[in-house]
Amino acid sequence: MSGPIPASTDLPPLSLYVHVPWCVRKCPYCDFNSHGVGRSADLPEAAYLDALVADLEGDLPLAAGRELVSIFIGGGTPSLMSAGFYQGLLQAVASRLPLAPDIEITLEANPGTLERGRFAGYRAAGINRLSLGVQSFQDAQLSALGRIHGGDDALAAVDEARRAGFDNLNLDLMHGLPGQTPALALADLDQALSLSPEHLSWYQLTLEPNTEFHSFPPALPEEEVLWDIQDHGHERLEAAGLERYEISAYARPGRSSRHNLNYWRFGDYLGIGAGAHGKLSWPGSEGLQIERRWKSRLPEAYLRRANDLRGFVAGRATIDEGELPLEFAMNALRLVEGVPLSTWHANTGRGPQALLSRLVAAREKGLLVEDADWLRSSPQGLLFLNELLAMIDDIGPVKDETCQPKE
Repeated sequence: MSGPIPASTDLPPLSLYVHVPWCVRKCPYCDFNSHGVGRSADLPEAAYLDALVADLEGDLPLAAGRELVSIFIGGGTPSLMSAGFYQGLLQAVASRLPLAPDIEITLEANPGTLERGRFAGYRAAGINRLSLGVQSFQDAQLSALGRIHGGDDALAAVDEARRAGFDNLNLDLMHGLPGQTPALALADLDQALSLSPEHLSWYQLTLEPNTEFHSFPPALPEEEVLWDIQDHGHERLEAAGLERYEISAYARPGRSSRHNLNYWRFGDYLGIGAGAHGKLSWPGSEGLQIERRWKSRLPEAYLRRANDLRGFVAGRATIDEGELPLEFAMNALRLVEGVPLSTWHANTGRGPQALLSRLVAAREKGLLVEDADWLRSSPQGLLFLNELLAMIDDIGPVKDETCQPKE
């Protein structure tokens, strides 16, 4: 263990991320740990549930007794699993860790007709927030993205979710799609807003390494078109009463994603399931110690680990004192409100004075808001976050490889 990390021994809030690695078909833009199985595949529900519970047991020594403030089930396509699977999982979690009385439990779901009939069962199992991967309401755009659902399926999924009792609904929507004009992008946004979601994740398509689109890139809109879409889209979202609280996240009052807020505020999270990552803090002799750990990635290998004395952890790394400024900043500066400057020392072990010259330079470039007590990106800083991070920390920007929610 190198150097004292923060002196405070107050532990941050704790969340749980559960990864379900299977989907019907891998989308060409997706760089998440997902594996296509086809509609007729007999998924190993019972074996995977047993493995998840055993995985959680292995992480408990660093989390025992701590209250969970949120649970997020991502993928892949978690809605391929039955309601019974999630009832068993949530009962197992609740018997091992205390749950906050108002805990947020989110499930990512595919709007395709295969999974929609299960929404009522998911709600009865205890899931109280649904995140629908709509991406677009236009069939041509969905086809270009390799999605298995159509625009009508998405509308029907929202209707069924409401009838199942979900009053906290997120819609994932992408823009900057192949051949997309500003008019088409805003039509998607208008359709989404007409459904009155409590939360909307609206983000630009990017060509990520190790994806089909990266190897065979489609023709995407020109930069000027993308700026036009973003400018008009932000205006439309705010006019509709959804407040932007993160680079690509908008919510009605009180409906921001608690799970993602905890992640961006540098909270702790357990990660169970194939390829899941976690971040855990605990009091040590030299202050608060922070470790990242990640689980075996391939589903078959993960399931074999259930009978392996080594457990499910494929790797772990203590966050070094020198890494903390960038680790903290790359999350906190995604938030529109930013964070109090006083939290800099609590999370990095460094005094704010070490930041002063860099903050002055970033403010002069218009990347930070002029505020002596807050660390907050300007609208320009949110657009050019990598440049801002490089100015704050000598390490420079890095890509977060954690297996986490897509919204």
